[in-house]
Amino acid sequence: MALSYKARRRWALIILLIGMPLYIIFAIAGVATLFAYTGRPPIWAEFATYVVLGIIWIVPFKSVFMGIGQADPDAPKGNDP
Repeated sequence: MALSYKARRRWALIILLIGMPLYIIFAIAGVATLFAYTGRPPIWAEFATYVVLGIIWIVPFKSVFMGIGQADPDAPKGNDP
């Protein structure tokens, strides 16, 4: 079932305001826990880990964010205010 434009905008807002901060907290805690057991890696490896985690979070939500910045395709067309 495809989401309407307004529903996708609402979900995008919820994901960005609630989901993303929670993901950041869990990602940092997870990486810190992993590195606590394995020792601190070189700075480039830690940076690469955070870059990968920063890209991976969007994959499941790609369909929600597609076209959000565009005009509403369901809006009536015309010059009426």
